[in-house]
Amino acid sequence: MSASIRLLFRNRLAAAGTLILFVVVLLTLLTPLLPLQDPDITATADRFKKPFTEGHLLGTDHLGRDLLSRLLHGTRLSLAVGIAAALIAATIGTAIGIVAGYFGGRLDNVIMRGVDMLMAFPYILLALAIVAALGPGLMNALLAVAIVNIPFFARNIRGVTVSLASREFIDAARLSGLGHTRIILTELLPNVLPVIVIAISTTVGWMILETAGLSFLGLGSQPPQADLGSMLGEARAAIISHPHTSMVPGMMIFLIVMSINLIGDGVRDALDPRLRSGALTRPRAITLINRDGELPPATDDLLAIQKLHTQFHVEKRVYRAVDDVSLSVNAGECLGIIGESGSGKSVTALSVMGLVASPPGIICGGAVRFQGNDLLDTKYKALRQLRGDRVAYIFQDPLATLHPLYRVGRQLVEAIQSHHKVSHAQAHARAIQLLKDVRLPNPESRVDSYPHELSGGMRQRIGIAMALANDPDVIIADEPTTALDVTVQAQILSLLNDLRRERGLAIIFITHDFGVVAQLCDRVAVMYAGRIIEQGPTASVLETPSHPYSKQLIGCVPMLGAGQRTLQAIPGLPPVLDNLPGGCAFAPRCKKAQNSCHAVEVTLNGDGQRAVRCLYPEVAV
Repeated sequence: MSASIRLLFRNRLAAAGTLILFVVVLLTLLTPLLPLQDPDITATADRFKKPFTEGHLLGTDHLGRDLLSRLLHGTRLSLAVGIAAALIAATIGTAIGIVAGYFGGRLDNVIMRGVDMLMAFPYILLALAIVAALGPGLMNALLAVAIVNIPFFARNIRGVTVSLASREFIDAARLSGLGHTRIILTELLPNVLPVIVIAISTTVGWMILETAGLSFLGLGSQPPQADLGSMLGEARAAIISHPHTSMVPGMMIFLIVMSINLIGDGVRDALDPRLRSGALTRPRAITLINRDGELPPATDDLLAIQKLHTQFHVEKRVYRAVDDVSLSVNAGECLGIIGESGSGKSVTALSVMGLVASPPGIICGGAVRFQGNDLLDTKYKALRQLRGDRVAYIFQDPLATLHPLYRVGRQLVEAIQSHHKVSHAQAHARAIQLLKDVRLPNPESRVDSYPHELSGGMRQRIGIAMALANDPDVIIADEPTTALDVTVQAQILSLLNDLRRERGLAIIFITHDFGVVAQLCDRVAVMYAGRIIEQGPTASVLETPSHPYSKQLIGCVPMLGAGQRTLQAIPGLPPVLDNLPGGCAFAPRCKKAQNSCHAVEVTLNGDGQRAVRCLYPEVAV
């Protein structure tokens, strides 16, 4: 709850709206206790007195009634009516939307066609028709406003329910024997509740306006009862000669509606799970850099990651996602990075070109050098030119990275023209040639296809073609074969290997699979809890792993034709990165751990070829 409130008030406009509405609501609650005149007593001798007249802070109206007293009583009534109408509309609309979305079929069609018929009428005309049928009065106006807003809630909630009704947790609830009512109340309703809250917070203001509009026309509040709309209606005859009589209720309506709408935006942000986790919907264009101390000296490597530290700061917690990582790769070489999920592989790769979302990500130390130049010290304009041109990425799920509304050829052309001034015809011809290079069948026709029209393997080839579009020097492939079947995976690996040898590419390949590492990589680095715990030539590490984690990780891989053997499993779970244990992070799960493993900071030691971060390695290096 406190986290949601902090997120709400981080939006300054929402905080301002909350403050305004709080003051208004407080004044309306205190209205019976304040020394105010009776809002309904007329005094024709005091009619149309100006604001700040003695005894009448905001003046009087055409019947000599005190405007301040009528304003506070009218605001109290308008707020109550608006909130009540919103709750009624939300309750009925939510019930209709959930039932229609959950059961679907003919019931859904019948209900939603009825809702569509209601939405076919303009809101205000439908409200006028309802009030005309029921008769003038504030309660009838409340019912009319609630009824005309039911379709809004029904359609929104129905859309969310349809997407949830086919989810696995609903199927699991059905299989467990829960009835429809239990599923709706315990499974669906909690998941649509944030949408309901957001919808209410953004429509209360409109309902107050609609109620005020009906009262303005004489169909809502009836004399002498005051609400904001009726005050405006009574003041319209004197709007030129005595404008203060209409400005007072008009300003109050403006403040209430504006503050509620601002709060609605803040509530939407506060209920967004991405913001709740500390990640903003609009991160910085480049990762925030906050480095202390001296930088490591430059090397002759094409790409060198030197003592890199990347952290995520979420409220008071600090997650050390990458901790003192050093790697290097040269032209024509493939470096594999392997480890469990959450070990820091992807964050290391994203840190190279400043792509870690900030906030909450911060690069706190180290350097990333490309051809000797520190990328972390490069201005954004220059870094943006390097992204996709000299250093390119291949991501795990091409369907998520390719734009669903653009043809793949257009996206390839955009990738080329973003870095090179070439004509559209030249870029289009280059796109077709790239599709041929990645061995995509019928490239001339496939260039005009949308991503959803291609198979997973084809989309991944498009992703590789996009990475190759500008002849980069380095390609960082973040688990590009994980979502593919074994046959297509072998084709993609063979393609990457051939392209590496033909073009002299340097590849950093991130994966979970030691089989992929053995097939493609010259060297391998094993990561655990944000650190490199072993690295060396691929054959050497796979045949004689030195770190107990590497040995157990390899032991978890099933091997065909190797005879009967026990398939190993690593006990326990990886540590939480904001609360790493002292000493070796793997010690709580290691069978060889001793007291010194928990007490001493373990460094990465070894010769020029191999290195290991362990006090008691399986094999000395």
